[in-house]
Amino acid sequence: MNPALYNASVPVFRHYLARVQEMVELAGPEALKARVADAFPAGRQFATAAGFALRIACPLAGREVPDMPQALAPRLAVVRATLGAMRPEEFAGAEARRIRHKAGFAELEQAGEQFLYLYGLPNFFFHVTMGYAALRAAGVTLGKADFDAFHLYPPDFRFKA
Repeated sequence: MNPALYNASVPVFRHYLARVQEMVELAGPEALKARVADAFPAGRQFATAAGFALRIACPLAGREVPDMPQALAPRLAVVRATLGAMRPEEFAGAEARRIRHKAGFAELEQAGEQFLYLYGLPNFFFHVTMGYAALRAAGVTLGKADFDAFHLYPPDFRFKA
C-alpha cells in the first residue's frame, strides 16, 4: 500500500513536470522569456515549479533537498530523476512529520499533510500555471491538453465568450 502523501505528491509532480517539459520543447527558448505582467518569465516559473517539487517531496520522504542546476533543462532532468528514484515507503509517517521551511521571508513549521496540501501543491501549480499563461500570452499555441494531457478538443474548437 502506498502512503497517501507519496500518492498525492511524487506521481503528481512527475506527471506535470513531464507536461512542462513538453510545453518548453514546443515553445522554444525565445518564448520562455515571456511573462505575465511583472511576474517571472515563463522559464523561471517552470524552474521554480520544478524546485518546489523537490522542496516538497524530499522533506516528506525524510530526505535533504539536493542542489539543483539553475538552467531549466538540467533542472528538469535532475528533478524528474530524483522524483523517479523516490519510493513510497520513504513517505511512511510523513503526515505527522514536522517540516520547517521558508515561504518568502516567513519561517514556517507545518505537519507533513498541511505542508503538502496547503503549501506545496498550491505553490507548485501556481508556478506551472503562470509559466503556461506566459507562453499563451506570447502566442504559443497551447491548450488544456498540453497542460494536463487529459483533455481533448478538435483543432477548430473555440469556447464561446
